[in-house]
Amino acid sequence: MTDSQGQVVFYSLSRKFVQEKKAPPKAQEVIYYSLAIGHHLGVIDCLEAKLSCPLAGFRAWIAQLPAGSTARRKLEGVDRFGEICIDNSHTHLLATALSHAAPRMNTEQQSWSQQLIALLQSIENEPAIYLMVRRHDD
Repeated sequence: MTDSQGQVVFYSLSRKFVQEKKAPPKAQEVIYYSLAIGHHLGVIDCLEAKLSCPLAGFRAWIAQLPAGSTARRKLEGVDRFGEICIDNSHTHLLATALSHAAPRMNTEQQSWSQQLIALLQSIENEPAIYLMVRRHDD
C-alpha cells in the first residue's frame, strides 16, 4: 500500500446519547451525570468527520511544524498510533504552532490549518467537545 491511498480524518464530537436500556427508569435523573462519566453507563459519543486529508499530505503538513516540538509530536501520534484525541488541553498549543508555521505552508496546508484552528476554537468555546483523529490505511 502506498501513502497516497491512506487518509487522515479529523472527527468532532457532535453529540452524546445514553443507551436507555442500560439505565433503569428510576435513574433518569442520573442521565446528565452519566454523560459526564462516560461509557461506564452506556454513553455513546457520535463523531462527525470535519476535516480529511491524504496521509502523504498530512505528513508534509505537520512537517512544517518545528521538529521536536510538542505540537508536532502530538500530531505525529496519528502516524505512530493510528489515532489521537485532541481535547481542550491541546487547543492553544496546536493553534499557536499552526499559526506560526503558516508562512512555510503551501495553500492547501494553510487551508487545513485554518480548518483545524476553527475546530480547536470550537473546543475552546465548549470544552466537552473533542477531536478524534484517525489514520485510515484503506
